[in-house]
Amino acid sequence: MTGKIKILAVDDSKSTLEVLKRNLESSGYEVFTSLRVDEALPLLEEYDIDIVITDFKMPQANGLDLIRHVRENHRDVEIMMITGYPSISGAVEAIKDGAGEYLPKPFTAEELLSAMDRIMERVRRRKAVQPAEVSKENYGIYGKSPLMQLVFRRIAKAAGTNANVLISGESGTGKELVARAVHYHSDRRAAPFVPVNCAAIPDSLVESELFGHVKGAFTGAKEARIGFFEIANGGTIFLDEIGDTSPNMQAKLLRILQSKEFCKVGSSTVNTVDTRILAATHKDLKLLVDEGSFREDLYYRLNVVDIPVPSLAERGDDILIMISSFLERFATAMQRSVPGMTDEALQAMRNYAWPGNVRELENLVQRLVVIVDHDPIEITDLPANMRFSLPVDGRVDRSLADVEKEHIKNVLAMTNNNKTRAAEILGINRKTLREKLKRM
Repeated sequence: MTGKIKILAVDDSKSTLEVLKRNLESSGYEVFTSLRVDEALPLLEEYDIDIVITDFKMPQANGLDLIRHVRENHRDVEIMMITGYPSISGAVEAIKDGAGEYLPKPFTAEELLSAMDRIMERVRRRKAVQPAEVSKENYGIYGKSPLMQLVFRRIAKAAGTNANVLISGESGTGKELVARAVHYHSDRRAAPFVPVNCAAIPDSLVESELFGHVKGAFTGAKEARIGFFEIANGGTIFLDEIGDTSPNMQAKLLRILQSKEFCKVGSSTVNTVDTRILAATHKDLKLLVDEGSFREDLYYRLNVVDIPVPSLAERGDDILIMISSFLERFATAMQRSVPGMTDEALQAMRNYAWPGNVRELENLVQRLVVIVDHDPIEITDLPANMRFSLPVDGRVDRSLADVEKEHIKNVLAMTNNNKTRAAEILGINRKTLREKLKRM
């Protein structure tokens, strides 16, 4: 996010406003203050306010009136209610009317900033889900995460050469999109890009499919046929799922990689092609080489430039960017307005493991746009296995303290910052939890 987050604090107590302003400005926020609701409304209109903090009981219009006004006129503004008269009914009413946080007075600087951290997480998600702009530098592929920046750099390097490329990654991560990006940003862009699913070619038809055949070459060959390599001459052939090829197919591929020559089935005429090879796999080819099921010489021929494509769960907030893009694409195709999503729904999707990767995300967003007839899309609209997912982090390079810190944060989020309940779940007393929070 660029620029300071702007906060409007509304309270009839000057001392409370001074405390809010001092603590929030020292944390890097830009703070506007007002003693009355009617004086706050012009500030709300004049400045691009991100967060409103309001007292509950004030003269004339009160905090609930302000909350309702904000919700009706400034949908994207986050709200925190503070009050010296805490009650269950007051909290319920404030949250029902749109307050994302409810903080009883007196509060400590730690409690205030902790509540602000939770609100800022929602602000961050909301800003990330704004309609995404796809720059040419990103080859039409959505992503700002460090792992995707590495992919973009590898694409740029690969596009500037004629070297063979091996693209690896789980199924559904977008390996073919990466291959197309390499081709269409290379000097071969005007020539054909020919995708081939290696796993779908029967071993008996490998030569015919790859190199073509002449008429009468075998029973059923009533006409001559051009193979994939000849179709891609001057351009690029994309060999998807190269790890599923048979030893026979591997031998045929190695020959054309070495010599750029082939013979059609049924012919002794040697043909030459200038075809660049991009290959992709969801398997560990080096492991297959060690096991003896994939040729080592073919592996090194293919793996001149390697482009590892990360799983969706490893890409952080890229998930939010893609949600926005898919919502816009499918809503536009259906000629309807682009629906929003609640913070709870976004958080659930952000935390989900996505075993089917981008393909699964795209399918789900399309289904939501088609099926859900209200706006915004809510967490209850998501599949049951997604609604209560805990954050996924497969890294093993974190310290025990980091893992503990993340777990405490997750438990606090799950309990809506109820420290007594969180301490019970964590198996520690409230004092120990408080001490741990001080060190976080």
